[in-house]
Amino acid sequence: MLKEWAKEERPSDEELARRLEAARAALSAKQTLIKEKKLPVLVVMDGWGAAGKGSVLGRVIKNLDPRFFRVETLSAPTSDELRRPFLYRYFVRIPAEGKFSFFDGSWMGEVTNQYLHGDIDEKQYKEHLTSIKRFERQLNDNGYLVVKFFFHIEEKEQKKRLEALEEDENTRWRVNKKDKWQNKHYDKCLDVYDEYIEATNQFVAPWYFIDSKSKKWAELQMTEILVRSIDTALANADGGRHAPLLQNAFPMKAIPKLSEIPLDKSMTDEEYRQELDKLQSRLGELHNELYHKKIPVIIAYEGWDAAGKGGNIKRIAAALDPRGYEVHPIASPEPAEKSRHYLWRFWNRLPKDGHIAIFDRTWYGRVMVERLEGFCSENDWQRAYNEMNEFEKELVDWNAVVIKFWVQIDKDTQLARFTERQNTPEKQWKITDEDWRNREKWDAYEEAIDEMLQKTNTAFAPWHVLESNDKKYARIKALKIVIKAIEKKLAEV
Repeated sequence: MLKEWAKEERPSDEELARRLEAARAALSAKQTLIKEKKLPVLVVMDGWGAAGKGSVLGRVIKNLDPRFFRVETLSAPTSDELRRPFLYRYFVRIPAEGKFSFFDGSWMGEVTNQYLHGDIDEKQYKEHLTSIKRFERQLNDNGYLVVKFFFHIEEKEQKKRLEALEEDENTRWRVNKKDKWQNKHYDKCLDVYDEYIEATNQFVAPWYFIDSKSKKWAELQMTEILVRSIDTALANADGGRHAPLLQNAFPMKAIPKLSEIPLDKSMTDEEYRQELDKLQSRLGELHNELYHKKIPVIIAYEGWDAAGKGGNIKRIAAALDPRGYEVHPIASPEPAEKSRHYLWRFWNRLPKDGHIAIFDRTWYGRVMVERLEGFCSENDWQRAYNEMNEFEKELVDWNAVVIKFWVQIDKDTQLARFTERQNTPEKQWKITDEDWRNREKWDAYEEAIDEMLQKTNTAFAPWHVLESNDKKYARIKALKIVIKAIEKKLAEV
């Protein structure tokens, strides 16, 4: 694509000035509209070193209210970011609804640079391309406008600019080793950039090439494209656009319905104490190995109210080094979380490698409470099964151990535990009116949970049902599953 790109003829100075004035005014007006329509706009700027991305960006944002945009300068990942999944540092920076985020540098620059320098092989490179395409599609499906620009200059022009920058002591710092290497290997870079752009040029997030020969001309191209893209996105939003439901391409494992799972499993107090001490001691040993080998673990808990999630989590956490884990109790999203992609708040809570994150309720709220209480559209929750499988695939590809628990009890056991909580002063904080309302919808929730289990029980991140009418049995089973999963991963590395 890049090699065959036919540049648009630069207009005369008079026409350029006229169009630029109109485009600046139009972009300024569009900012008011995206605030009203709650449209989040992510602008990605990549391209050759010394192509003028920063200068052009400075010109474009002069026309915007600084309260409603952010500029993210994304160069090489920090040491902390290198301990997170590949897309982590991009996902956590996505804009809130009604705002712009400008990325000066992006996932394109990171992955192509790694590939060009041999830091990742072709297999890893292609895996990253798949992740990137999913990421951009998910953003679009969840109401984001993603506009990607590649700033292009010829080899001789780049060399000329780099030399000019180096000659001035005030601008010498802007030239780095990457820029020089890129110019020296211009043709090699061009081949990789061309292939990358071809592979990631999606209808939902197309690439736009910017002729960067002059700053004003580059500004005009970028501003006019932004205005047109926002117009299209706003028109689609007003038309009630629904993202297509993609077929789930991940391998699934069979799993029984909740009603088919016997709940008569139990154990004596003595058996429980013996098993608990032994298993907690073993898990503590494994935690040290996880840290040494930099393997992250994500443990996700879902289950009925009063099923015993808290006690189960407590027994696992008690075995761990407190410096190496964190428990995340998930409630209703805060305003900053609600204004972004629903997975944003979970990406923000992912652990560093070698650490453990335990989620007390999870991203699966999308297809349970949000579905049944009308907090998202049918299109949103139907699409979420595939999106959550993609999210977990990213975690597994990052080398994480992903363990998902459904904590199961029957309706009578829940009623007995609700009644005990209500009649015990020190436990009354655990029971709310919402718990009773949810109980009235037991059958609807069970139907939604069965569908969730069937559609997200992937081979790489399967569900484990904990029979929790006897809490002791469920705690021991959970510890055994966690230990087995960690031991398996450690044996592979």
